[in-house]
Amino acid sequence: MIEIGWVYAAALLIMAVYGFNMWLMALLSIRLWLKRRPPAAPPARAERDWPTVLVQLPLFNERYVAERLIDAVAALDYPPERLLIQVLDDSTDDTSNIVRARVAAYRAHGLHMTYLHRAQRIGFKAGALEAGLEAQPAGDLITLFDADFVPAPDFLRRAVPLFDANPRLGLVQTRWEHLNADHDLLTQAQALALDAFFGVEQVVRSHYGMFMNFNGSGGLWRRAAIIEAGGWQGDTLAEDLDLSYRAQLAGWRFGYTPDVPAPAELPTTINSFKRQQFRWAKGSIQVLRKVGWQLLTARGVSPWRKFEGFLHLSGYVPHALMIVSLLLSLPIVLLQHGQTPLRWGIMGLAGFGPILLGIVAQMALRKDWPRRVARYPALLLVGIGLALTNTHAVVQALLGTPSEFMRTPKGPPGRGGGNYAVPLDWTTWGESFLAFYALVTGMLALQLAPALAPMAFIYALGFGYTAGLGFWQADRVEQRRAARQAR
Repeated sequence: MIEIGWVYAAALLIMAVYGFNMWLMALLSIRLWLKRRPPAAPPARAERDWPTVLVQLPLFNERYVAERLIDAVAALDYPPERLLIQVLDDSTDDTSNIVRARVAAYRAHGLHMTYLHRAQRIGFKAGALEAGLEAQPAGDLITLFDADFVPAPDFLRRAVPLFDANPRLGLVQTRWEHLNADHDLLTQAQALALDAFFGVEQVVRSHYGMFMNFNGSGGLWRRAAIIEAGGWQGDTLAEDLDLSYRAQLAGWRFGYTPDVPAPAELPTTINSFKRQQFRWAKGSIQVLRKVGWQLLTARGVSPWRKFEGFLHLSGYVPHALMIVSLLLSLPIVLLQHGQTPLRWGIMGLAGFGPILLGIVAQMALRKDWPRRVARYPALLLVGIGLALTNTHAVVQALLGTPSEFMRTPKGPPGRGGGNYAVPLDWTTWGESFLAFYALVTGMLALQLAPALAPMAFIYALGFGYTAGLGFWQADRVEQRRAARQAR
């Protein structure tokens, strides 16, 4: 059984590498935070000197939120003769009728808003964006918003001037804000996770010149960077991450500003959230397979930047290692009484990395950070519970298994996915099994390997919470559907 112990230890040690990297990100963020100065006001300039901005709105079956997005973009405070709005609609339901009417109304009021509908969803979101660029050659800067976003009127006036300082700045990513963070424990957990990314990791990556990514929405591109990098490509589920790395490997610099928020709505059902995470996880590994060798062999890129880029692209691998470590923990308890070639103190220190990252992010972004940090157990449960879904995504990506781009459904505010509700799948039953497996492991570990018991019980709580929430929300969806049919 020595082999099992070494495999178990190897999985935990690789996870520790990612944990210690979160320590590094948090400490570098603290250093920047202590030195931070208020952002300088951009120089005033005449409106005739502002660049032309093309706003792209990719939509697919978004009947509940499409009008809200179009209304928000129509209200952007920017010189009207330099603002172009393009609605890219691949919908197959009544969203198309809703959107056409909205676009026609704004065109009647003089806005430069166009509507482009594709009968075939070739290339999914990437294909829609590329078709939009081909249809509209104007626009020095390109910004895009997914259907769940509601940009503020001053978004462009605050973000566009950031391009003035560097002609090789290809992207400015803004900070995602959350419209419904306090809806329930699930949205609270998502808000904490996104705050950790946008409040710490993106800040550090941008400031120290590490590889970073456009997050698919709420960012501004220089059109020349998109073209030079080869344009939007639909061969991965993470077209934003793919283009980001191709552009940076082509020599373009990226920037990030936490001072410009881009509000968006978080998924309110666990199955919608799991679908989103599956797409992000699989897309990330697909991009790693696509550009990983180019990254590792790139000239003029320091070994440190390459290493950080590799950790960035492979960031969902620890979820697969969590499943491996959990499945091996029972034989480790039964056959070796928890004895492994590993010092548990190291793992405990590495495991605090995500917690520290979250605390630093809340301190940097929120005045009420103590109240929000107290919600961290919810993120711990959800983060563990997602491991099975994300492991499935990682394995599919490594095997090259194709899958359709499944969008994250947006339903009526506060009512889940509405008609777009995501049904239960096998992962919910798998999470139930893993919760039971972890519980049994924990009970046995109390007698045979006490050091392993706490983590086993935490795993049981995480998978149990995700599975239980999935079953409960699916039952609510069925009750609503039955009530509608009974009317």
